[in-house]
Amino acid sequence: MEVSLYQAAAAMNATEQWQELISENLAGASTPGARKHEISFSAVQAGLTPPSSDPTRPGFVIPMATATTNFQQGELHSTGDPMDAALEGSGLFTLQGAAGATTYTRNGEFQVNSQSQLVTTRGDLVLGDNGPIQLSPGNPAPITISPSGEVTQGTVPKGKLQITEFNNPGLLTALGGGIFRADDASLQSNPGSSTQVRQGFVENANSVPTLEMSGLITAMRMFESNQKVLQMQSDRMSREITDLGTPS
Repeated sequence: MEVSLYQAAAAMNATEQWQELISENLAGASTPGARKHEISFSAVQAGLTPPSSDPTRPGFVIPMATATTNFQQGELHSTGDPMDAALEGSGLFTLQGAAGATTYTRNGEFQVNSQSQLVTTRGDLVLGDNGPIQLSPGNPAPITISPSGEVTQGTVPKGKLQITEFNNPGLLTALGGGIFRADDASLQSNPGSSTQVRQGFVENANSVPTLEMSGLITAMRMFESNQKVLQMQSDRMSREITDLGTPS
């Protein structure tokens, strides 16, 4: 078996995956609260893989790539809009989608729907401790959100934002648009007691376009390098087959 062909192909596949993640990061750079995706590559030192006596387990390793989501805090900037809210800490806003599924986000660009409920820009209901945050229709009183997440319309309390913290947020399933779902069974959630809300602010995506473009160039160069290795090994095999097939 030509191990070098498989390793070069695996590296090309990994760098292609890296380019796709960078594209997603660039697309989400303007989405408030979006989290960037990162990729890590397994390190294999040549000559250190022990031989295997089991024929079903080859004595070589194909490099692997693993994608993760970076939940590092993004920069907060003031909008002056009382319907905007940003989180300081590791928590996420808890939402209810159109199908009733519970999802999570760091995007606090909120608005009020036709039923006077607090919703996201895509229409998902913003959940409080006792269900969706319901405001009083036709009430012109200002909306106030306290650092602990208490929502008040004028002087009337309307609920407390349900902020959720996870033991390992990197395991959340990204659904796109800065929305996440807790599918992994090992995820443990608890109320976001250490997370504070900043009214009138939004959190920027934590990806930096200039760094993402630099990474894209690196990924393209790595892809081209492994493509050349693959072509070189293929040409070498073709010459060997030709030489072996030619009678002396």
